[in-house]
Amino acid sequence: MPSLTQRLLAEAVGTAFLLMAVVGSGIAAQRLSPGDIGLQLFENAVATAFALTALIWAFGPVSGAHFNPAVTLADVVLQRRPIREGAAYVGAQVAGGIAGAILANLMFALPPVAWSSTARGGYGQLIGEVVATLGLLSVIFLIPRRRGVVIAPAVGAYIGAAYFFTSSTAFANPAVTIAKMFSDTFAGIYPASAPAFIAMQLVGAGLAIGLVWALRGRR
Repeated sequence: MPSLTQRLLAEAVGTAFLLMAVVGSGIAAQRLSPGDIGLQLFENAVATAFALTALIWAFGPVSGAHFNPAVTLADVVLQRRPIREGAAYVGAQVAGGIAGAILANLMFALPPVAWSSTARGGYGQLIGEVVATLGLLSVIFLIPRRRGVVIAPAVGAYIGAAYFFTSSTAFANPAVTIAKMFSDTFAGIYPASAPAFIAMQLVGAGLAIGLVWALRGRR
């Protein structure tokens, strides 16, 4: 089994690449398809879905490829991962996500840190974050472990679809939400909007844990 240091490195690097995919493809979409928000969202969703699938396949054997504090929280509760280890995972994910957003800005010759001015909120988008996170964690934890090879494409497909069927465009990830504050681009989120999004993601995680218990039992 990989050491904790190796697993934390995998979580940090994997989350960094995820944010480079999310933010970088958002910037590219704005430049390639100016004025067409629907096409921009499609380009952003496809790039994110493919990148997330590949990253889970690559880093999954090392750390489990959480890249998401909500996933780690559910893993602590459902799989009885030690709380201290879960906290270390979350720290690595947040640090990696911020680094990834900064690198995405730099790749496109933008300031390394530019606080997002994209305000997001309202009850519709907050409900969207609950639904997006509930669905994501359900996909991850309800697929049998023996069929783990299908989790990566299933997660990628779900996130790609959730970009469109949720009103919030499916952040579904506190680390992604925090990192997106650092980029004033298509994919960003205004810092004042982030706490409510994160709170709803945690609500979605709690509902997912309850659903898994209801469908699978506590064992």
